[in-house]
Amino acid sequence: MAYKTYTKQVWKGSVITSPVPPTLVTSEFEGKRNVFTVAWTGILCTQPPVTYISVRPERYSYELISKSGEFVINLATEELTKAVDICGVKSGRKMDKFAHLGLTCEKASKVNAPILVQSPVNIECKVREIVKLGTHDMFIADIVALDTANELIDEKGRLALEKAGLLAYSHGEYFGLGKKLGSFGYSVRKKKKNTYKKRNQNQ
Repeated sequence: MAYKTYTKQVWKGSVITSPVPPTLVTSEFEGKRNVFTVAWTGILCTQPPVTYISVRPERYSYELISKSGEFVINLATEELTKAVDICGVKSGRKMDKFAHLGLTCEKASKVNAPILVQSPVNIECKVREIVKLGTHDMFIADIVALDTANELIDEKGRLALEKAGLLAYSHGEYFGLGKKLGSFGYSVRKKKKNTYKKRNQNQ
């Protein structure tokens, strides 16, 4: 199999992993709540389920999360693109972003931080450790619950996340996920035999 090759330039080390998920993170402490955009997030461990968000200490939500020890990662859809952008550039110290954007909250099942109704999947998290890295601190957190939209549960009980229209962020721009190219393990999966065709040939 022949693949395209590239000639390279060497730049200094920088942030380039792409695309990443631009999520809406909610938090609350002593009656104060906020929602802000976090793209520096991902999975650290499967069992136990552990995630992280990296946050600048000057962000309003940093204080709420560090004091409460809880937050919710709300996955963002293409429909929420404008909300994601506004929540990334506007501060919760100066405005109620929930009211400004018409975002609706509900009580989470395991944490005090609110979940966004407009998000198809809400990841409830409890902070286990804060790692100071430089411009950002990493909140390493246990995933204690998932709130998933009924519309995305298929007849077999599987979460059909591909139907959610999730948003991606790449090098300063927002994108839809695009067409499906394969599924995990497809390259080594054995093809099913066409028994119907074979049976007809033998008749």
